[in-house]
Amino acid sequence: MTKWGPVFLGFILAVIVKSFFAHYEFIGLLLVGFIVGYLCRDGAISGMWNAAVAGAFGTIVSAILFVIIATFGGALFGIFGGLVGFTVSGITTVFIVLGYLIYYAIVMGIAGGVGGLISSKK
Repeated sequence: MTKWGPVFLGFILAVIVKSFFAHYEFIGLLLVGFIVGYLCRDGAISGMWNAAVAGAFGTIVSAILFVIIATFGGALFGIFGGLVGFTVSGITTVFIVLGYLIYYAIVMGIAGGVGGLISSKK
């Protein structure tokens, strides 16, 4: 049911949207979800599923990048470095990451369902 080619492309694009276009995140996620759903070409349910999986992977990778930057970036500046930085960033972001996981999956899933519906019409 999961097509890994569009999912991989979608999660790379989701990470790019989160990293570089944070002010336009909602619109970017809609576009990425639509692209993933359209590339699946199996209908609305398949497009929704694949876009939601891509959004979940994008959230997880973005969270890992944030923790790495908070840990090692803080170590360079001497404020939050090493184990303390990792612990603080890990504890405080667990709920934020879960919220973003749900948010990305819903937004990209809805747009992916629309893209899959449009691509399956003949």
